[in-house]
Amino acid sequence: MTAQATLSYTVAFGRPTSTETARERPGRVLRVARLLALAHQIDAWIRAGDYDDLADTARKIGLTRARVTQIANLTLLAPQIQEEILAWPAITTGRDPVTERTLRPIVAEPSWRIQRAQWRNLTPTVPHLRSTR
Repeated sequence: MTAQATLSYTVAFGRPTSTETARERPGRVLRVARLLALAHQIDAWIRAGDYDDLADTARKIGLTRARVTQIANLTLLAPQIQEEILAWPAITTGRDPVTERTLRPIVAEPSWRIQRAQWRNLTPTVPHLRSTR
């Protein structure tokens, strides 16, 4: 005869409720930073053979081919621009100051030198970026 045992435990889903955690991360991450991270993930999936190409990726993650291409093109930005986007401070009020759409003309430029100049023109008044240029 086999004895039966029951095991139960509680799993907490959702956001942390600690006020300390809330103070550590005020605001939200720049949307284009999240899209840039997704672009690198898409590239990794294709390189690993998980997906055949951008069209296959689009079908499997439920986006249009055009949107996946727009997102994947973010990897064509100069490395310095990508670093600045990923290091952007949390957005606490209002809209994102930089969007994927505003970056499209910069992404279309093949020269990283010209991309950096266009980026400086796009973000001339952002305080945290002044010292890194």
